[in-house]
Amino acid sequence: MKLINIKKEGHICWASFNRPKQLNALNKELLTEIKEFSESLDEDLNTRVVIFSGKGKSFSSGSDLKENTKKSSKLDNWRHNFGKAAIKSILNINQITIAAINGYCLGGAACIASACDFRIASTDAKLGYPEINLGMNLNWLGLPLALRLVGPAKTKRLVIGGQIEDSSTLLDWGFYDETYPPDEFLTAVEDMAYKYSLKPPLAAQMIKKSVNHLSYSSDDAIMHMDYDQNLLTLGTEDSKEAISAFFDKRDPKFTGN
Repeated sequence: MKLINIKKEGHICWASFNRPKQLNALNKELLTEIKEFSESLDEDLNTRVVIFSGKGKSFSSGSDLKENTKKSSKLDNWRHNFGKAAIKSILNINQITIAAINGYCLGGAACIASACDFRIASTDAKLGYPEINLGMNLNWLGLPLALRLVGPAKTKRLVIGGQIEDSSTLLDWGFYDETYPPDEFLTAVEDMAYKYSLKPPLAAQMIKKSVNHLSYSSDDAIMHMDYDQNLLTLGTEDSKEAISAFFDKRDPKFTGN
């Protein structure tokens, strides 16, 4: 892997996004590597727990906006849907998965976190879905994944409100399973991973697969057009205005067009 650092210790595997200068923004190459790594775990009978994390100061700033504003990239994403493919590959991992969240975890990165079995965050972490502020809908199966964690009203607040939430709020809502101060954070992640690595792997994985089938079986039927909606929203004048305002560091003026 070029953009993911893989470290295996006993029955635990760390998969760390490695674009720290870009705050681990999710470009096509990184999303493709996430899918390839997740699928490779089918043949890994030794690993029992997988930890997703980010190198540097943040888990990930989300989808690479500079890449995704290119017309050729939009069409390529529609054909291959790199983001949704990466999320589905994480959902299909047999092993127990943990998202270790520090710094920023935005948009597509929050989708990755919500696709994991558990989420542990540093108390100074910030998570949100800012897509609406750029005139976009939320895709990559992010909507049903968030809904199951926090319920309808809080999902609307997260996704329509588009504001960044702190760790204490997300712990209270149930999005996070545990939060710890920065100096205790990694130790807590390792402790949780070690606890689940001691469980009989076949039984744990069968229970996980059953829970996932019960919870996620209708997602494709409901969200099969989420990237089509993304292409539609990206083509609006409001979205163009929002993205222009983002790079100009000013407030956008929306017209409903």
